[in-house]
Amino acid sequence: MPKALITGVTGQDGAYLAQHLLDRGYEVIGLMRRSASSDVIGERLRWLGVLDHVQLVDGNLVDLSSLIRIMQAHKPDEVYNLAAQSFVAASWQQPLLTGSVTALGAGNILEAVRLMRPEARFYQASSSEMFGLIQEPKQSERTPFYPRSPYGVAKLYAHWMTVNYRESFGLHASSGILFNHESPLRGIEFVTRKVTDGVARIKLGLAQELPLGNLDAKRDWGHARDYVRAMHLMLQQEEADDYVIATGTTTSIRDLCRIAFAHVGLSYEDHVRTDPRFMRPAEVDVLLGDAGKARQRLGWAPEVPLDAMVAEMVDADLARHRARMAR
Repeated sequence: MPKALITGVTGQDGAYLAQHLLDRGYEVIGLMRRSASSDVIGERLRWLGVLDHVQLVDGNLVDLSSLIRIMQAHKPDEVYNLAAQSFVAASWQQPLLTGSVTALGAGNILEAVRLMRPEARFYQASSSEMFGLIQEPKQSERTPFYPRSPYGVAKLYAHWMTVNYRESFGLHASSGILFNHESPLRGIEFVTRKVTDGVARIKLGLAQELPLGNLDAKRDWGHARDYVRAMHLMLQQEEADDYVIATGTTTSIRDLCRIAFAHVGLSYEDHVRTDPRFMRPAEVDVLLGDAGKARQRLGWAPEVPLDAMVAEMVDADLARHRARMAR
């Protein structure tokens, strides 16, 4: 039975990846950071029905000793580093924390793997936010980076550290440069989930309007379930490498709103308003990924279309609010 360690296992991607690996016969160990909200920290895993099948262990990316201890005790065959301070907006308010966790945390776990489990295969969750102020209309593995937020800068450090550990120490270390990917498990602070939750509340009469930031920003959105498949495929390759994972289609936040509101028979124009509070200090206007390398070498392709993903998210938020209303 292969053994995988997932950092960030209680997040959206970690939960879907845990489910994916468990379905393939893996033993899954999840790194869990102790916090005041520990009573609800496993909700995503519970929602997918896999909480009781994941072994949660205490540790923290900023504590190298805890990572060394976990590597020594569990000897994972695959290590997936998904943990981060991952909310772009918060990275301007907490830039040093973002650097400590998202950037230096990746360096810590790479060092723990090098010291204690160099034969393990390592995956780093890189981000399309590293492209930032785009240098090419469609971004591939060869596109120069130009991050526009502390989060993007931190992810870039982690990305290049992964490349360096691969080239310097011979680790089987791959990075997935993932474009935006969503699901019903997305955090409420992210714009896609903010939209689908707002649609649900408005449909149920719990709200009348939905304040948002830049409606003209465009993103390449896919489903998290598709993207964790790509993570696993990367670590099954004979040689480690870096891959862009994207749908190759870009959609504005305005059109996202149109799709989500239309799913419940409403017009977004009647409810969405622009609020300056939600504007980024430095906007990333458009992101569009070229996943040709992943298609060719990994045999990967997205399966869930945008409309179906948005409908799934709206329906899940409607069910959540109806359950609360029935209490």
